[in-house]
Amino acid sequence: MTVDDEGRAVDVPAKVERIVSVVPSLTEAVGATDVSRLVAATDWCTHPEGLDVPRVRGTKNPDVEAIVALEPDLVLANQEENRPGDLQRLRDAGLAVYVTDIRTVDGGLDSLGRMLAACGFDEPVWLAEARRLWAALPEPAERRRAVVPIWRRPWMACGSDTFTGAVLARLGVDNVLADSPERYPRFDPADLPAHDLVVLPDEPYLFTADDGPEAFTAPSVLVSGRLLTWYGPSLVEAARVLPEALRG
Repeated sequence: MTVDDEGRAVDVPAKVERIVSVVPSLTEAVGATDVSRLVAATDWCTHPEGLDVPRVRGTKNPDVEAIVALEPDLVLANQEENRPGDLQRLRDAGLAVYVTDIRTVDGGLDSLGRMLAACGFDEPVWLAEARRLWAALPEPAERRRAVVPIWRRPWMACGSDTFTGAVLARLGVDNVLADSPERYPRFDPADLPAHDLVVLPDEPYLFTADDGPEAFTAPSVLVSGRLLTWYGPSLVEAARVLPEALRG
C-alpha cells in the first residue's frame, strides 16, 4: 500500500504498466521517464511533444467513463488541478488514484520522486538534474516585488500558497499578493500594493507584448507559463532560463 501526498492509502499494483494522467505536469513527468506506460492524458497535455495517446478531456472535467474503460493500473492527479468529486468517482469505479500536492520547488521535486516511485520508476535523470540545478542557484543579490497576472477580463493573479509564487521567491521575486486569502484573487491594475515588476506568463491567458503590459505602470516581463507554473521536467529548463528572463 502506497500513501499519496494527501495522506491517503492507495492500493497500487505491484507492477504499474498502464497510467492515466489528468494533469499536464504529471503527464510530462511520466512521459519523460517512460512514455510507453501512458495510456491517456488530458486535452491540455502538450508535453512530451508528439505525445500520441487518447485524450480524456480536461483537468476540471475528465471523462470518467473513458478513463475507467481504459482499465489503468494507476491514475495520477493533483490536489489543486483536479476536483475531489471526479477523483472519488474514479475510486468508486475501483481505480487506484494517486494525488500529488505541490506548493514549493523542493517539495515539488520530492513529491515527483514519490509519485514516480509509486509508478515503479527509479529516479530519472531529469529529476536528478532538476534537483542539482535548483540547489545550485545562488541567493538573489536583491529582491523585487511583483504582481503575477494569470487572466484578463476579469483580471486575476497568483495569490497565496501557489507553486508559481514559490518558484518566483526562489529567484528573488516576491509576489505582492501573497497575503491574499485566495490563491487566485481578482484585482484592479490601478489598485495594487507597491511593486516594481509585472510577470506575464503565456498561459493560462496568453499575454503578449501588445496585450498586458499596457495596463501597468511598472516594467513587465513576458515568460513561459510552462516554465513558471509547471512542475516536472520543465523545472530543468526553468532553472536555466527563468533567472535571466525575469531580469528582462
